[in-house]
Amino acid sequence: MIRYADRRRQRRLSDEEYAALGAGLAALTNAPKPRKDGKQGHMMWPAAIHAARFLALTGWRSGEALTLRWGMLDLPRRTARLPDTKTGESVRPLASAACDLLRRLGPGKGDALVFPPSRGDGIMSGFPTLFECITKAGGLPKDVTPHILRHSFASLAADLGCSELAIAALLGHRSGSVTARYTHAADDVLLAVADRVGAATLRKMAGEGSAEVVAGPGVQQEVA
Repeated sequence: MIRYADRRRQRRLSDEEYAALGAGLAALTNAPKPRKDGKQGHMMWPAAIHAARFLALTGWRSGEALTLRWGMLDLPRRTARLPDTKTGESVRPLASAACDLLRRLGPGKGDALVFPPSRGDGIMSGFPTLFECITKAGGLPKDVTPHILRHSFASLAADLGCSELAIAALLGHRSGSVTARYTHAADDVLLAVADRVGAATLRKMAGEGSAEVVAGPGVQQEVA
């Protein structure tokens, strides 16, 4: 079992960096992407901004988000069924914050990508470069990558006292595979955990400070 809270050397976002990420996303939502020559640039591709925000709210691998199609989503049940991940088929609980984002974007045709490229029919191959523009707009260090968002999500969940099994289920790790236990949807416990982490992520990106451990489903209890 992976012990997220013990990974002291694993890179994660600080509270200040979460706030900077939120600032970078906000700055590029309605402003043209800056050019190196100082001239006014083109608008940042909106799907890239939405994808980055989605990654922060879910802890998914970037490849999972960029290949997500509307037909894989069950928003009323707040789940996504990913047919082909590193650990095989995976059912992911979705935080209300992530579902709110998706509802603002869609729904789209079942076979359409949720976060499409600016041109063509493939996935958004330029996302790493676009993500660098987001981090630059927020003044973040160059070592902040989409995968750091995944580590940060796991670490934040651990900070909130969420169980290792629940964290593994949210991240799609084999040790916490939802498909081994649930056929159609995640249960209320995992949805509650997803909501707790998603809400804490939104607060941090708004610059509202540290996570707070609260009692509730999926929270590890101390044994006397």
